[in-house]
Amino acid sequence: MAESKTISYPMDEESKTSAVTDDLISKKAKPTILEQLRQEVSKKVERPEIEIPVPERENVAVRFSPNISQNQLRAWRRNCGENSKDGFDPLKFACYVVGSSCTAIVIDNIVVTNDDGLEVTFASPEVLEMTGDTRPIPDGIRHFYGIDPHLEATALAILDHAGYGEEVEDISENPIRE
Repeated sequence: MAESKTISYPMDEESKTSAVTDDLISKKAKPTILEQLRQEVSKKVERPEIEIPVPERENVAVRFSPNISQNQLRAWRRNCGENSKDGFDPLKFACYVVGSSCTAIVIDNIVVTNDDGLEVTFASPEVLEMTGDTRPIPDGIRHFYGIDPHLEATALAILDHAGYGEEVEDISENPIRE
């Protein structure tokens, strides 16, 4: 039977540390460009909530999520008479944008909650009771804002924050050309 032979080298502490460090560096190497892209694409893309004051109601603001899809916009337009014989109702559309993207109502920088601790929105029974309405869209929202131009301006601000008013960078100034 053959004898097993081993070769060993003495290592001082500095050599051990260096070998371990080199090993860790190789394991923590920067991901490849493809891996970086994969990580980036796997992240959820969302715009942060915005808070817009209600002009005629002192210390009252509303929080909105400007994450609005093209399908939502299409449905809201359809619900507001787009392509119908009566025509498109821009005020009703503004109510859909404001009501559907509302996440909370704020007074004196404090989020309003109901007795169950849930954040109050235009669809909350408490707000409908305050406005004397049964439907949040369009009635409750119109009564809450009180002035139609403020309601329309709020809807436009939400759509702008959603990115529907943004311009794409001019590609004629792009230095990369084939």
